[in-house]
Amino acid sequence: MTRLQSRTVRQPRRRRALPTRTLYWNFGRQAMAPSLSPRPLPSILLMSLVPVASWFVVRPLLDPIPPLPALWASVGFSIFAFVAALYLVPALGPTFVEANLKGKDLLKVYSDHIPESQGLVCASIYILLLILFIPFPFSTSIASLSGGGSKIEGLMGAASLHHELSVYLSSLLSLLIATLLGFLDDVFDIRWRHKLPIPLIAAIPLLMVYYAEGGNTHVVVPIPLRPFLGLLVNLGPIYYLYMSLLSTFTTNSINILAGINGSEVSQALIIAISVIVNDLLYLPWPFDFRIPMHLLGNQIEVEVGGAWHAGMAYGSSELVNRHLFSLYFMLPLVGVCLGFMYHNWYPARAFPGDTLCYVTGMAFSVVGIQAHFSKTLLLFFIPQIFNFLLSCPQLFGIVPCPRHRLPRFVADTNLLHPSKTVFDKRPPTKLASLTLRIFATLGFTELTMDATKGVVLEATNLTILNFLLLRLGPMKEKKLVQVLMCTQIAGSVLAFTIRYGLAGLVYDGDRR
Repeated sequence: MTRLQSRTVRQPRRRRALPTRTLYWNFGRQAMAPSLSPRPLPSILLMSLVPVASWFVVRPLLDPIPPLPALWASVGFSIFAFVAALYLVPALGPTFVEANLKGKDLLKVYSDHIPESQGLVCASIYILLLILFIPFPFSTSIASLSGGGSKIEGLMGAASLHHELSVYLSSLLSLLIATLLGFLDDVFDIRWRHKLPIPLIAAIPLLMVYYAEGGNTHVVVPIPLRPFLGLLVNLGPIYYLYMSLLSTFTTNSINILAGINGSEVSQALIIAISVIVNDLLYLPWPFDFRIPMHLLGNQIEVEVGGAWHAGMAYGSSELVNRHLFSLYFMLPLVGVCLGFMYHNWYPARAFPGDTLCYVTGMAFSVVGIQAHFSKTLLLFFIPQIFNFLLSCPQLFGIVPCPRHRLPRFVADTNLLHPSKTVFDKRPPTKLASLTLRIFATLGFTELTMDATKGVVLEATNLTILNFLLLRLGPMKEKKLVQVLMCTQIAGSVLAFTIRYGLAGLVYDGDRR
């Protein structure tokens, strides 16, 4: 696991005055700089956003009732999540330091103690707001509100609200367990071989309720295979295994792509925004327009919008409900991630710990499973899939995996270089040598060879961060995280291209 922090030895707790801290930035010579202090928080931001968030929360209760009233409340709670994370993370940071939940940034020249496990604060805000949001989509008194007594688009009848509520509560329970397990990982620093199956425990409530509610286990067969398998195939227990592995992947894939300031939270933020954009394509917008395709030589016009014709829903209230469910979880997640990113951005004033990775990964699993677009969700994890495949030789013991695989920091230049695994104790096995030579041929790693024996002496660590440094050259940490974010955005653009462009080659109709 690539970790940004080095743990300090636990000392007896005692109250004492905090010493004045000094940073030393080394650019060829040592120069004294001000100590690392919390980033400023403008009070005007709190004064302006709180009334706006309150208006969004209260608006569904006022006449005339807006379309999709619960979505308005979700936007309001998302703004509250942003404000809460923005102000509570620095406020609670010293408490974590006193409890010895602190670490040192291994890619800096200074050794200030920085609050760790701040993902616990973010997860607490996120889950609490999701609990407070429950009455808006699931209360019959709110769901039945309408200006003229007609059914509100996107909300199911009262008989179905209890079913939807059970699914929602099971998702909350999985998030709570993920938070607990993530915090335990932060405290006990569980090794990778033991932490890989941990998300399976958090997914149990999700899977049990899915089974109890008669969840669908059928999948659409690709067009080329339909003459042999038919249109649908019931996977049965295999589908539950797939969902379990999905929760494991979404959680750990974010966790292993870490090591620099802002990497974990930026991944979660971009993936969540991508899911939101995908959800918005299915909502029944209150306006409609026509795309004049005849200007491109086509004789037809494409109608978009209207009561049940927006995006990809095409009259299906079930599709609208599924993507509304996803929005209810993703909007507050974006708010929390934005608020925390302000403090985790280079140079970081707070570390997320494994807790944030567990919670965000489980949130993505929840919406992918419950809203039935897991294949689309996996497309948004293209950089994580590449990083996982690249890391497999080290994760599964084929190639030695050092305790920290984060890039190597050179203080004289303030640049990051690819870190290396060194075969100093014993030469690599035949399988390891073959794997490394294949990866080197593909440009994924760089090898240092013994000129006389032809044995591998060193190899750059197999992570996407080291790969980017290897291909693009050494760079500063801030630039590296920006490159990583651009890679994540490019992955989302590719995902939308595959989902709504190329998927028609192997699927027809509803291609989720």
